[in-house]
Amino acid sequence: MVLNKAVSIAISGILFSVLLYSCKGKTDGGTGTKGGKRPAITVNGYIAQSQNITSTVNASGTLLSNEEVEIKPELQARVIKVYFKEGAAVGKGQLLIKLDDADIVAQLKKLKAQKKLTQKNIGRLEELLKIDGVSKQEYDISQTQLSAYDADIEGLENQLRKTEIRAPFSGTIGLTDISEGTYVTPLNTISTLQQTHPLKIDFSIPEKYALLVKNDKILHFTVDGIRDTLTASVYAKEPKVDPLTRTIKIRARCPNPEGKLVPGMFANIQLGIGNRQNAVMIPSQALIPVARGKNVAVSRGGKVAMVAVETGIRDENLAEITQGLQVGDTVITTGLMQLREGSDVKITKLDK
Repeated sequence: MVLNKAVSIAISGILFSVLLYSCKGKTDGGTGTKGGKRPAITVNGYIAQSQNITSTVNASGTLLSNEEVEIKPELQARVIKVYFKEGAAVGKGQLLIKLDDADIVAQLKKLKAQKKLTQKNIGRLEELLKIDGVSKQEYDISQTQLSAYDADIEGLENQLRKTEIRAPFSGTIGLTDISEGTYVTPLNTISTLQQTHPLKIDFSIPEKYALLVKNDKILHFTVDGIRDTLTASVYAKEPKVDPLTRTIKIRARCPNPEGKLVPGMFANIQLGIGNRQNAVMIPSQALIPVARGKNVAVSRGGKVAMVAVETGIRDENLAEITQGLQVGDTVITTGLMQLREGSDVKITKLDK
């Protein structure tokens, strides 16, 4: 009995020692222990640098004719002659369409004959009035009739001019469905006339840039099918911001002497709105979106500091920091999802 008891005590002591050693191992400062220090997170960094940058706004625009008009008759009449060729260049004042004017010419001849007769009567009445052969009232009536003939003749001559449809400006005439013999009314469109040298470009930019765009500002743009980068000059803008899109409409003008550009083309526009000296730039990938703005993770003494920042100009590679960082700050660019305020970090590579 005494021997069995001694053996039991010895076994219990061994088990206690093993358990004590196991518990000690779990509380020591090794890897995977509860009370141990976590290893530093290895990340890439970037030293915030100052650069001289050009502020550029990218926009989408549409090419428009410098002048464009639909050619329509002002009278109801039959077309007796078409003087233009579809797609051809025409000059200002060039005759395009002649409408039937026979009725107007006949009325005009009649009125001129009546006017001539009235003038003769007035001459006779003037002689009779000197000897009191007619009343002054009778003479005044003839004068009024002469003035009425003058007004009617002027109206018919105006209508006669409308039978000749002329180009209001120099440009290129479009297609037409009108032929000689067609009866037209003011509702019919004979063709379109477009002035394509120069061209206009319409585009919109965010409202915050509205005051930075002045007349004569040069912009650059590209269009599909033409490899060259083209230029245009701003000459006008809308006096108000669109309340729905919070943008302002800008209009520029570009030369098109060879006719390579066509109204309606889509244009990719780059508009420089000023130069910025000593701007603090960091990689765009370092920005961390948060509920009320953006943060940047900065390494300070091997610890993570989450810094709220404000951004300026930004593209696919770099972003300007207008507030929150200084030149020389080490910005963390990788492993951003693992980082917390105060985490230990180790910079293993500096991005360029």
